[in-house]
Amino acid sequence: MECIMTLLSICRRSLTFTSSSSSATAADADAGGDVDISPHREKYDVFISFRGEDTRLGITSHLHDALLREKIETYIDYWLVRGEEIGPSLRKAIEKSKISVIIFSQNYASSTCCLDELVHILRCKEAYGQLVIPVFYDISPSDVQK
Repeated sequence: MECIMTLLSICRRSLTFTSSSSSATAADADAGGDVDISPHREKYDVFISFRGEDTRLGITSHLHDALLREKIETYIDYWLVRGEEIGPSLRKAIEKSKISVIIFSQNYASSTCCLDELVHILRCKEAYGQLVIPVFYDISPSDVQK
């Protein structure tokens, strides 16, 4: 519960200080490869990336509920089929988010879909300065480094 309260605090604070006059430009977006959405067209406050079988009924659902209670517009894909490639709608949701929360869990890195999401999130971070918040759920950061 403390983890969720900390994440809520970080998201609220970050969203408060986020201005619509971002320093990213169209030229910055072009440098990002397949990232093509202007940061001024943000639709979501938070995008949550997670491995469903590890965290769907635990931290992910609790975090999602807490964000919604705070009226923080959140994208979460509960319907992505296991092993399915990340599609255009999921890429757009990542691109249209101000913050991405990545819940690294025991099996996160064994999912091609999760790794594809992670790559796209990092491209958006580079292109637009999107805030990325890693959460290490029941693992240590050194487990992810390996």
